[in-house]
Amino acid sequence: MIPDATLSKEATRRRARSKRRLLMIGHSYVVGVNRMLPNEIARLAAEDWEVTIAVPTFFQGDLGPIQAHREPRDVARLEFIPARMTRQPHTFVYGRGLGRLLREPWDLIHAWEEPYVFAGGQIALWAPREVPLVFWTGQSTQKQFPPPFSWIESYCLQRCAAWASRGETGRETLMAKGYGCRPGRTLPLGVDTAAFRPDVAMRSETFQGLDWHAGGPPVIGYAGRFVPEKGLPLLMRVLDRVEGDWRALLIGGGPLESELRAWASRYGDRVKIVTGVPHDRVPAYLNAMDLVCAPSQTSSHWREIFGRMLVEAFACGLPVVASDSGEIPNVVGDAAIVVGEKDEVAWVRAVSALIEDADTRHALGRKALLRARGTFAWSSVAQRHLAFFDDILGRRLSVTADGPMGFVDVPRLSHRADA
Repeated sequence: MIPDATLSKEATRRRARSKRRLLMIGHSYVVGVNRMLPNEIARLAAEDWEVTIAVPTFFQGDLGPIQAHREPRDVARLEFIPARMTRQPHTFVYGRGLGRLLREPWDLIHAWEEPYVFAGGQIALWAPREVPLVFWTGQSTQKQFPPPFSWIESYCLQRCAAWASRGETGRETLMAKGYGCRPGRTLPLGVDTAAFRPDVAMRSETFQGLDWHAGGPPVIGYAGRFVPEKGLPLLMRVLDRVEGDWRALLIGGGPLESELRAWASRYGDRVKIVTGVPHDRVPAYLNAMDLVCAPSQTSSHWREIFGRMLVEAFACGLPVVASDSGEIPNVVGDAAIVVGEKDEVAWVRAVSALIEDADTRHALGRKALLRARGTFAWSSVAQRHLAFFDDILGRRLSVTADGPMGFVDVPRLSHRADA
């Protein structure tokens, strides 16, 4: 007779073999908070999927070097892979460990790397041809890349089974570039609604740290990069003209910091600029705000891809005034006030009105909170990814003579986010 313990181990091995295996690769996974999607997929689909995250051991981030490590929130398997030339995201590559990992038996490979960069091409080249490969891309403008990046993008498109964009504007851009030859879907970023939430205690603590009186004027906030395309020059001009009493709290960092501080010096204690805020402290600063401004500005080479600040502010129950740049109108829906990005007069009018009307701020904040929890919670975003993966694996796959994988004799997947 076989001992019960042996039977239990054998049953566990059989269950493990019956699960589908998902490999998710991306240099952004070097930061623990960026692993929310694969970890949520692993948590939600624990009975059906075994999830592995390929994580660079080290990456040179915008604000300094980042060393990867496992965190308590990680429930998926982590595989740490050396990466080279990480100062240049377009030309960095993974080490040989990625090739070894890709040779394991997988049911689907998901790449959070752009399909025109060296790492994206490396994944497409090394991934087994019989395994569906999906790219998750943030492209939002119809750029024509020079060689070799254009060659890499063409190869990745022919090589992959499907792709996903982070927004409807991105989907439209990709379709115009010829991505319609492969199935695609709009799958946005998400927000951690457990960390980003309305919290009176956080607000009080942050006010104390800022040396502000809690009962003072409303606080107009911004969180993000201090760069021109995020609309900070416009925001400064708008605040100069806003009627009514207000304070401002700007958190982030970037090349416009000195300009912002020079402008803020005219307002004394009314304006606070805080840099170097770790992501786990952002909810505390958002809770100190009464409304958030997102004045992103479209340029010839950039438009707003998504706007993570928007959904993080929503999750904290904050009213938002946002520009109509890129994907912003699709992200906020009817839960924010959207203003023409160049319409300075309308910006002044919208911000002034919210400063004077607490009831409207609260009503808009409640609507924002519902949208964050219903549409952008990581659990919701993960479910939509899982449905997309099921669609891909449920179709009959064929491999052509030269290798690219495609779908045959089936209708193309819907491109709608709610499909």
